[in-house]
Amino acid sequence: MNENTKRRDVGDLLLERGVLTHNQLELAKRRQARLNIPQHRAIVDLNYASEEETYRALAELTGREFIPAEELKPDKSVLKEIPLKLVLHYRFVPVAQQAGQVTLAFGNLPNVNDQGNLRLMLGKRIKLAITTPSGIHAFIKKNYGLGADTVQQLREGQGFRNITQEKVFDIKLPEETSAVEASISNFVDQVLLEALRLDATDVHLEPYANTIRLRYRIDGVLQDVPVPSDLRQLYESIVSRIKIMAGLNIAERRIPHDGRIAMKTGDEEYSLRVSIIPTKFGEAVCLRILGRQSLFLDMGQIGMEPDQQAILESLTKLPQGMVLITGPTGSGKTTTLYAALANANDAGRKIITIENPIEYQLDGVSQIQTNEEIGLTFSSGLRSVLRHDPDVILIGEIRDLETAEIAIRAAQTGHLVFSTLHANDSVSAVARLIEMKIEPFLIGSSLVCSIAQRLARRICRNCMTEDTEFPLELREEMAETLSIPLEEARAWTGTGCLECNNNGFRGRTALFEFFLMNDYIADTLAPGIKTVQLRNIASRFGWHSLRVEGWKKVHNGLISVAEHERITHKISAMYLDSAQQRYSHSDSASSDFAEIPNTVNAQE
Repeated sequence: MNENTKRRDVGDLLLERGVLTHNQLELAKRRQARLNIPQHRAIVDLNYASEEETYRALAELTGREFIPAEELKPDKSVLKEIPLKLVLHYRFVPVAQQAGQVTLAFGNLPNVNDQGNLRLMLGKRIKLAITTPSGIHAFIKKNYGLGADTVQQLREGQGFRNITQEKVFDIKLPEETSAVEASISNFVDQVLLEALRLDATDVHLEPYANTIRLRYRIDGVLQDVPVPSDLRQLYESIVSRIKIMAGLNIAERRIPHDGRIAMKTGDEEYSLRVSIIPTKFGEAVCLRILGRQSLFLDMGQIGMEPDQQAILESLTKLPQGMVLITGPTGSGKTTTLYAALANANDAGRKIITIENPIEYQLDGVSQIQTNEEIGLTFSSGLRSVLRHDPDVILIGEIRDLETAEIAIRAAQTGHLVFSTLHANDSVSAVARLIEMKIEPFLIGSSLVCSIAQRLARRICRNCMTEDTEFPLELREEMAETLSIPLEEARAWTGTGCLECNNNGFRGRTALFEFFLMNDYIADTLAPGIKTVQLRNIASRFGWHSLRVEGWKKVHNGLISVAEHERITHKISAMYLDSAQQRYSHSDSASSDFAEIPNTVNAQE
């Protein structure tokens, strides 16, 4: 390997092979620098290349053998000689051993000290190989299951605990139960660390008669995680451990509990919102992971089309006005708002946010968390914020008339206001404000832009293949929408592999719908104006619906047709007509359908 090869990074090699574009490499480098992570991990996190492509390149640059995930099938005799706690701690697969040497496959190569420790503990020479992290995860899950070390420690009566995270809290355990408590704590730590590794947003623990169920919400969908059945008898201890961490009453098991846990792993701080409810077989636990800095994306990484990104960047430079983002819970509104704030953040502007909760921490931004118990609401806090001479204000959510009025007044008096609002799409945000009794002329003079957002699961790059079952009517719609020949209307889907846990999806991207206010639209606003009228007017000025924007991502191979339909499909008027005919024999049913406006269109 020559000197030029040694100096290249994984991204440079993938760029030469045409896997990455120059823009994608630049975004990966920015993520690498911001989170202080290896470049190959930044590339995989952003789903710019498959794990196999990326880690093959890493193996080539480091001169190591690459072992595909499907070839990680070591002999049982090799597994018996390697202690389980070493496999779980160092995250490797013992592939083979021969003549006093053992081959270990890593997703992330250990440092020199760890290599020395492994040689001493195994008593053998070590040959390092590289595989994909998902391959290692699948191997461990298949052969051991999450929490296997906890069961092993309890069976052996040992108190060994290897904590890989520094906690904000400090719990003192009774000496007489230190071994059991340490093992329970180790299991809880392991569950949380695994959730972070998989970029899960929620952790669910549910008890049943003879088992417990552990699930992570990844990319918006719950996924089961296998755990040893022996953990059922320890479930109450696991819940008690979580309650102790959250400062809750461990003796009370009859009522729901809510709390918070402040945690730290490495250099990253995050918090858990804890919800515990009583069920027939015990208490069910839900943990929402908040404050993940690694989930924060800058402007170029949130999934906007180039023209949309240019508009949002322009909006962040405005001296005053209001920008609203709409969408259901979990659609990524907060991430988009923070990306916009980060772009607006410079030394010449004072930025203040009022949120519940504070999900990301931004340097140079004053952030306030609401507390309704002491009277610190969005509206009361916003009044104080306006007296603090801000240039840019972020309001977590406009929930009531009072907050809306203060936000609009701020937008008209020299402040740039960002906020979220519950509405179905970007145009409906205007109708929602009018319904809240905001005067139309105030909306027209203060609202600059309304953005609707949805999150769609991205097709896994490793198992992506052309969708041969693309329905003709949808193909025709796509061709007409994008003004392309029918033969160019193609789509892709994921078949499922180890990298995506056989789901066919890996990561998510966002769909955006921009509604820009102008003088003509502002003049048409009036009480009782219909959303359909606003859409028709906005379409004359370049407004595109979420469905149209979704077809662009289908054509670019980012999302599948099924995912596009899941997010943007609406019941057509034809279906309502047929349903009304089917139930016409029932007077009550027909009267119900008679009240349904027959104006819903799948194209909207």
